[in-house]
Amino acid sequence: MKTIQAASYPVHFDKESYFALSDLIQTNNYSIIFILVDENTLEHCYPRFIQNLKTDKLIEVIEIESGEINKNLETCIGVWNAITELGGDRKSILITLGGGVITDLGGFVASCFKRGIDFVNIPTTLLSMVDASVGGKTGVDLGVLKNQIGLFANPKMVIVDDTYLSTLSQREIKSGTAEIIKYGLIYDIKLFNQIKDNKFLDISSLIFRSVEIKNEVVLKDPKEKHLRKILNFGHTLGHAIESFYLESEDKENLTHGEAIAIGMVCECYMASKLLEFPIEKVNAVKDVITSIYNKTNLLKKDFQSILSLLKHDKKNVNGQINFVLLNDYENFRIDCKVPENLILESMDYYNK
Repeated sequence: MKTIQAASYPVHFDKESYFALSDLIQTNNYSIIFILVDENTLEHCYPRFIQNLKTDKLIEVIEIESGEINKNLETCIGVWNAITELGGDRKSILITLGGGVITDLGGFVASCFKRGIDFVNIPTTLLSMVDASVGGKTGVDLGVLKNQIGLFANPKMVIVDDTYLSTLSQREIKSGTAEIIKYGLIYDIKLFNQIKDNKFLDISSLIFRSVEIKNEVVLKDPKEKHLRKILNFGHTLGHAIESFYLESEDKENLTHGEAIAIGMVCECYMASKLLEFPIEKVNAVKDVITSIYNKTNLLKKDFQSILSLLKHDKKNVNGQINFVLLNDYENFRIDCKVPENLILESMDYYNK
């Protein structure tokens, strides 16, 4: 599978990628290689990775606890301290081996340590392969508020090796599928139709096309001034729902994809009321999503709490919540203002 060239770095696919990584390390003569993992990737992914890494440089593994709840500044401080104690300097490189939490947090850690060291993303979940590892966004959460602290910083390369997917649960695979659905609805309806028709026979092609789409969008708008905002479809309300479940002691956390899936259904409904998106297509999106994900019952008594979190979304301007809504498949409008009563109504629609 061919390499995708991003703005300043390549996205390599499959086993051949590791030759490129070894060349990068040799060419840049890094002092120490730090590998950031969590307990899951250390057990299930690191053994495969280390077999493919050909280098005589010193390697140090830094482990953090898995889960969105640990994607915070406290964890970053722990990693910075570990890098310092292990002799890290400006010629070190950090390799992130994990899902979206690892790649987001690891990129942020690398970009800030000594004002920036090189890093490489090796995503091991479907979600991070098609989204988090590509595009140059790094960062961490502030409490339960998603991705409030961060910066744009590009890796030296990304390696997408889909053999790591065999280490995942079906729930994690489904979480990543939500992002592929997003790309289908906003950019290439063939992706959505493949998932609707249950054509997962070639997951590699779904991943490649998703990365291709994200890269095309980011190349046109790297700092999210206009077009890149379309990648937030489903995420405005979805992030608020994800945050609410994260902070609720009496509820099981939702995966990122589960929350974004709800957000896409709700935002399609908003589009049917404010724009020209046909209700038949709203229902079709809802049918596909509810056939993949376990239905989450959004309690009416929780609506206002979700709405409060929505008001902290980092994309808001002057306190105004901005949505990406669909006129039709592959036809979007950015910076849509949605009245609160319609946001609440959309959650009612999802529940029905």
